[in-house]
Amino acid sequence: MFQRWLVPLLALWVVSIAWAPIASAEVVFPPGLRVGLQPAGDFTVSKRLPGFEDQGRNAVISILDLPAAAYPELERSAFDQGQQNLKDLKRISFPFESGIGILISGTADDNGTPVHKWFLLAAAVGGEVRNLTALVQVQVPDTALSVYSDEVVRKLLASVTFRPTPLKEQLAMLPFQLNELAGFRVTQILPQGGVILTDGPTDDITSQPYMVIAVGPGAPSEPGERGRFVNDLLSTAPLGNIKVQLSEPQRISNAAGYETRAEAIGPRGNPVSLVQWVRFGGSGYLRIIGVTGKDASEKAGWDVMFPRFRAIRDGIEPR
Repeated sequence: MFQRWLVPLLALWVVSIAWAPIASAEVVFPPGLRVGLQPAGDFTVSKRLPGFEDQGRNAVISILDLPAAAYPELERSAFDQGQQNLKDLKRISFPFESGIGILISGTADDNGTPVHKWFLLAAAVGGEVRNLTALVQVQVPDTALSVYSDEVVRKLLASVTFRPTPLKEQLAMLPFQLNELAGFRVTQILPQGGVILTDGPTDDITSQPYMVIAVGPGAPSEPGERGRFVNDLLSTAPLGNIKVQLSEPQRISNAAGYETRAEAIGPRGNPVSLVQWVRFGGSGYLRIIGVTGKDASEKAGWDVMFPRFRAIRDGIEPR
């Protein structure tokens, strides 16, 4: 159970969307998302949310690209009797390009103006796309229903398509650039603006060395407050029995920083060694964590992994 929730915890431990013209006959994936569709009418990729917009008509298609674990809760919400306060509520099984989902539709009142809404809830089942729950919401004001009718919207939703995680796109959206991977590979991009790297044959980071790199807001400006700050950050790690071995200020890429080394117990009950670097800048910070098994083989031992962790740290540049 703990292993299942490790990545969401790492996300807590630690977008802007580019405009793009759309050819309506093709499936378009907003940058970084695994969910795309064939937009109709004047929908273009949104610059303010994951999805599409027709700003002239105030119509919106929003897309949530979520882990598979999110599906049960969303399904319960879909069958809630008071769901979304929709009138003329309808729920049907709905086939689309990448599978079969649940389509919920109805109308709502927005400051006296009727708004038509459609929700497609679906999960990836089999194939090369895994661990995906998709929630696609279409919202059309009554004044735009002549362009985006129920028939048009259903055709649009029937084109919903899944693709494997576009790691290159997601990496390009991070607030920093990774110039050195030191043999590690990207396993997941975190929605808060971070990335998980691992060194091993699988994506199970509980059994092999890994790194978490992320940005955060609210760093202390006074040097005397930074020691407590970095130790508080370390205490939120999804690890047990954390024992700090070393914690001291140091310059990191010509900026004020802190290095902390510690030992802890991993999610499998195994002892691990870790390093945390925090680089301060402005009102925020960059956090870099490297973890490996304390009793790992010589290939994954601390003396081998620490220089690789450090090489990745030194290759990070802000965008």
